[in-house]
Amino acid sequence: MSSMLFTPFKLKNISLKNRIVVSPMCQYSSEDGFANDWHLVHLGSRAVGGAGLIITEATAVSPEGRISPQDLGIWKDEHIEKLKQITDFVSEQGSVAGIQLAHAGRKASTFPAWKGRGQVPAAQGGWKTVSASAIPFLPNEDAPLELDREGIQKVIRDFASAAERSLKAGFKVIEIHAAHGYLVHQFLSPLSNQRTDEYGGSFENRIRLLLEIVSAVKSVCPDEQPLVVRISATDWAENGWDTDQSVKLSEILKNEGVDLIDVSSGGLVSYAKIQVGPSYQVPFSARIKKEAGAATGAVGLITEAAQAEEILQNGEADLIVMARELLRDPYFPLHAAHKLGEDIAWPIQYDRAKPAL
Repeated sequence: MSSMLFTPFKLKNISLKNRIVVSPMCQYSSEDGFANDWHLVHLGSRAVGGAGLIITEATAVSPEGRISPQDLGIWKDEHIEKLKQITDFVSEQGSVAGIQLAHAGRKASTFPAWKGRGQVPAAQGGWKTVSASAIPFLPNEDAPLELDREGIQKVIRDFASAAERSLKAGFKVIEIHAAHGYLVHQFLSPLSNQRTDEYGGSFENRIRLLLEIVSAVKSVCPDEQPLVVRISATDWAENGWDTDQSVKLSEILKNEGVDLIDVSSGGLVSYAKIQVGPSYQVPFSARIKKEAGAATGAVGLITEAAQAEEILQNGEADLIVMARELLRDPYFPLHAAHKLGEDIAWPIQYDRAKPAL
């Protein structure tokens, strides 16, 4: 094959058939954290469409870690059965199933966009949120509880337990969500972390929770289990988390056995000034790949086959992580291969519709 987009990529002993990744995208369609037929069809159709790696939406490691009451979860064994049905189907299509483990922190207990805005009142199923410090995301919101040491240890245990359930559910790749202003990111950034203990202040202290989560997850996984961490490379805000810190963190994560950095940005503060445009986050991925020596995934307004191919050819990323374009077109990988002149296999049920090169 002449295109990089359709060359395999290895994460430990897992081989992805191409470099196209379905980014985690919240569906806000669960009750009590349970996956259902919507998730089966949503994720399954992207597998039929040919993506190499398909990552679930942010999957809460605890009930209080959900972004909304309708978030997917993996905090109890009963969640495993339906998730296993989904991973089995994804695998049958030749794709790899990944799961993003998440805790929303102070951005938890919120309404999905189509149900309203802001925090969900307790009378409507909401709950008290937690964070690194008692600083709300928005000034008019209730302040979160500052996690004490016992609370921090519970979070770490919840991630480890969720990882164990993920393996039982058949997920081949685990991603830790440390981006977009959710709990781990809240510890990373000095804008949301004003602690004075060993989890706040210095860079080394602010990254401590993430490193402890990585260690706990790795302790319950086999050595060959691929581990990914998603980060926000910058807060897009003065005195916040920035790209220099992201490079430094990525090098540490690589040395701790993390196999790939999924590079996004933003989400921590409402006043961020984000310069959005095609491939706008790719420079962050490129810098981390070059300076930290880590494998990276690039995400953010990547919508065209040629654009994705160019990013890979330029050495700016190892994987192309796509979100909205794969909502618009679940079969983007099949169409992209045709545009790039690559003859890849289609599902046998659809083969009669495959265009000739």
